[in-house]
Amino acid sequence: MMHIIWSIALLSVAIFAVARFLPQIHIKSFGTAIIVAIVYGALSFFFGWLLMFLTLPAVIITFGLFKFVINAFLLWLTDRLIDDFEIETIGMTLVAAFLITILDSLLHWLF
Repeated sequence: MMHIIWSIALLSVAIFAVARFLPQIHIKSFGTAIIVAIVYGALSFFFGWLLMFLTLPAVIITFGLFKFVINAFLLWLTDRLIDDFEIETIGMTLVAAFLITILDSLLHWLF
């Protein structure tokens, strides 16, 4: 249970930092970042594996880079579900998904 809370906290920091760094991403507060992390994490948990399975040939052909497209789609869904979180364009959603994934991985490695 503590691992889940820690993962949500680190993902929240990554989301909030990327939102502050990129002007095309609007987030109301750090509390909203926590909600975004919970929703994004739940979508990834429940649908990420299915999307990976359905797009497995693309994931293999791109040596795993297609996972960023899957993450961008899940982030886009999160954007649609949460009113206080907005990403202006699909391209920026892809960039944000990439940066959030990298920063979240780095934070997990550091802490």
